[in-house]
Amino acid sequence: MDYSWQCCKIWAMEKLKQAAEKLGIFLTSFQLDQFETYYCEMTNWNKRINLTSITDYKEVQIKHFLDSLTVISVIRNIKKGLKVADIGSGAGLPGIPLKIVFQDIALTLIEATLKKAQFLGKLTAKLQLTNVAIVAERAETAAHDIRYREKFDIVLSRAVASLPALAELMLPFCSIGGWSIVQKKGDITKEIEKSKKAISVMGGDLRELKRVELEELRDDRWLLIIDKLLPTPPNYPRRPGMPEKRPLIF
Repeated sequence: MDYSWQCCKIWAMEKLKQAAEKLGIFLTSFQLDQFETYYCEMTNWNKRINLTSITDYKEVQIKHFLDSLTVISVIRNIKKGLKVADIGSGAGLPGIPLKIVFQDIALTLIEATLKKAQFLGKLTAKLQLTNVAIVAERAETAAHDIRYREKFDIVLSRAVASLPALAELMLPFCSIGGWSIVQKKGDITKEIEKSKKAISVMGGDLRELKRVELEELRDDRWLLIIDKLLPTPPNYPRRPGMPEKRPLIF
């Protein structure tokens, strides 16, 4: 017997449902079923590939699904056809939770690890999600592809690298007038200071630093909103690995 599936059926994503309402998100029965399926697929695949260290049913609801949905608190206008990219998507976080709630957005998941990209393909099919593209490439490479460069209204990333590196990886995907939302945790004061050069060089401007204020997420979680004001110079991002190894800092 698959114990994780039994957990899904018994608890029915109740913690996620209640906490999401504090963000003004009222999940339907179908959406809750999708999140249940998401949990079960993720934990089953996690036995074969390293998707997440968090597998407890209640913790996944809060630390993965709810945390992903906090980005909604800073998105001004979620309209049909909004183009969203999730950089270093991994297990599909935060992109897929956002897509479950707003199915009319056009979502692109960029994930360099082939097995993780394969998981994302299987997952989106299982969840019956449409208008989702999966790009199995490093962000440094995909950002130079004319299909993706400066083509997205919103670019998301959930703490996959240091902020100076993330600025170089994310902002080339943003259209002028678009913006990046970075999810971070802990004391990020020094990281923000070190990222100023990278953000500026990439054509961005740090507009807002917003604390996530939910009693379910008390461990200093932040949303950094970066506006894309100018085109990113054509030589950025640099070749794979360079944004992290040699970040653009003062």
